[in-house]
Amino acid sequence: MRIPVTVFSDYICPFCYVGAHRLLQLADEFELDILWANIEIHPDNPAEGKPVEELGYPPDQWRRMMDALSRMAADEGLPIVERTFTTNSRRALLLAEAAKDAGRETFACIHERLFRSYFGERRNIGDPEVLRGIAAECGMDEARVEAAWTDPAYAARLRQYHEAATRVGVTGTPTYVIDNRRALVGAADTDDLRRALAEVAAG
Repeated sequence: MRIPVTVFSDYICPFCYVGAHRLLQLADEFELDILWANIEIHPDNPAEGKPVEELGYPPDQWRRMMDALSRMAADEGLPIVERTFTTNSRRALLLAEAAKDAGRETFACIHERLFRSYFGERRNIGDPEVLRGIAAECGMDEARVEAAWTDPAYAARLRQYHEAATRVGVTGTPTYVIDNRRALVGAADTDDLRRALAEVAAG
């Protein structure tokens, strides 16, 4: 059976970076219909970026979080560099929505490159020029890129995802809602995701 999975996620969420990789690894074991329901976790961030210190985490807590993230990324073979800034993700989220309309392969490329550019290459995915470069790498035409930021249909999708997240009580990202009846929050490890998917598949 095909298993619908809604993932509430953001491209500036570090645990979404790891979580997306883990879920996609399981696509070889299960037939998954994944909806990446992108929501802004820091809409007040400026697109030019700001130092991570301004996020308000105590230094010791931030270091523990980053150490945990580094271990997870290493376990998954994902590139990761030390984070020095955070940014506004809205343009990146809109670009991803437009990429969905460009086809499965284009979206898969954009999805992967947005995460990797930010966490693995320390590029500012709030910068329109960085995003245009990513789109070009993935073969996305310029007209569609500009439409991502001007066509109100894409902004409407983001609003719908935000409303859906509110309805189901999303408290953090990533949140996985499996077949509308099983939810996992945070960077669930691969075994936890596998068990949840297997339970749904078994009925």
